Amino acid sequence: MMYSLGQEIKSFSKSNLKKQCTMVTTLVGKRILETWKDSQTQFVEEADQSNAVSCGYVQDRSLDLQVGVINSWLLLGSQDAAQDLDTLIKYKVTHILNVAYCVENVFPDLFVYKSIAVLDLPETDITSYFPECFAFIEQAKVQDGVVLVHCNAGVSRAASVVIGFLMHTEEFSFAEAFSLVKNARPAICPNPGFMEQLCKYQQCNKS
Repeated sequence: MMYSLGQEIKSFSKSNLKKQCTMVTTLVGKRILETWKDSQTQFVEEADQSNAVSCGYVQDRSLDLQVGVINSWLLLGSQDAAQDLDTLIKYKVTHILNVAYCVENVFPDLFVYKSIAVLDLPETDITSYFPECFAFIEQAKVQDGVVLVHCNAGVSRAASVVIGFLMHTEEFSFAEAFSLVKNARPAICPNPGFMEQLCKYQQCNKS
């Protein structure tokens, strides 16, 4: 497993990246297509479903309420889980760290929120957001709370934050932190740029 992971990171090249896009659904049902060109973010309000086909995927309209339980007070999930009150109550969530872009916080009167808009781009410096994210997660722990970390799909940005947090606080290696988070939420898949940064972050932690 480690060999293939290392090979994937070494072979990463921005020139080989395909066009990326993320579908964001607001509370009022408006769908916004988040795309990138020349490292710039572009937002296009989608008028019909046919636009999603050009992105190379079939849009999955089913709710993703699967929550990855990292430990008793740290959870990982998607925006669906973060916007489903029954799920939040079930897992006794008190704090919500939102690292998505254009995803609203639904229950401001019920939970403690922290929003940090992060783009899911390989060139985004995800580690630059770590101190602010980690401080909020630690705040939840100190207050005997339960924090849910989420982005849009709970796959790349939020997963990277949680992996980084475990490396920072538990002194886990990247492989150990990745494996733990992957077991808790199998859907995780940080983009290649984030994977590379997390490996470098491991070296920074050792120095």
